[in-house]
Amino acid sequence: MTEDKIRLGISSCLLGEKVRFDGGHKRDPFLTDSLGAYVEYVPVCPEVEVGLPIPRETLRLVGEVDAPRLVFSKSGEDITERMQTWAAKKVRALEAEGLCGFIFKSKSPSSGMERVKVYDGNGVPSLKGVGIFARAFMDHFPLLPVEEEGRLHDPVLRENFIEAIFTFKRWRQLLAAGGSAGRLVAFHTAHKLQIMSHSVEIYREIGKLVATAGRLSEQELFDGYLLLLAKAMRQKPTLAKHTNVLQHILGYFKKQLSADEKQEVLEIINRYRRGEIPLIVPVTLLNHFVRKYDQPYLRDQVYLNPHPLELRLRNHA
Repeated sequence: MTEDKIRLGISSCLLGEKVRFDGGHKRDPFLTDSLGAYVEYVPVCPEVEVGLPIPRETLRLVGEVDAPRLVFSKSGEDITERMQTWAAKKVRALEAEGLCGFIFKSKSPSSGMERVKVYDGNGVPSLKGVGIFARAFMDHFPLLPVEEEGRLHDPVLRENFIEAIFTFKRWRQLLAAGGSAGRLVAFHTAHKLQIMSHSVEIYREIGKLVATAGRLSEQELFDGYLLLLAKAMRQKPTLAKHTNVLQHILGYFKKQLSADEKQEVLEIINRYRRGEIPLIVPVTLLNHFVRKYDQPYLRDQVYLNPHPLELRLRNHA
């Protein structure tokens, strides 16, 4: 890991800023304290930045789910165009921030990523809406990892999102170093097992793309690679996918492990596959053998060390 922090957009209230309609906040300790040690946040509060006061009347989405209006709950004043105009300008400004992802405030009519209430003509809500700013952001940055603070309490979703933002950080470092076909091949080599843990199919597809590197322009190569990488990172790893990768790693030690060592690894992998122990157990054992037998290819695999151990993301069974 580099010392450079990941730049991450976030709804301001999640950092403890008192910007909500009632003058309160929704500070999330995991985001501010645990993840905050590795992240430089870029806070955004659409409702305050569009010029609304604190405190203020609550807003809601009304009308069509795919094209809702943003109105004040009591007065009925419609500020849809005002918010959309601000959001279009804001996402263009955020291009300069070098973001690796965004964490939205759930249920918010401006910032909710999904399942936001949209009220029909009879005042009946449907949980199918997207906040006005969140929609603008995701349309403008379709490849960036996004999540909501509520979903990040799910350990699988949390690990998947944080793995993705660390991956995008490494991608930005690759571009900053001067993107070249050779550097991209090195990046891909280090990320092979990580990509495989998300999707074997996309792993093969990316492999074919990298194999054609000499026949594509660098722009085509990098654009195509990022598209597939983002697609892979959105697919969640499973016990079966991780087990496949762990067994693949074990194959590199065919000539080195003793019969007892091999049996120990197989037992640990099977216990993980059955959901009895967390992923950190087989990964720690395999990392031990990588060091013991000096496996240079595996030593550089991001999969074995994708994010800081302090975040304890692989400790859930």
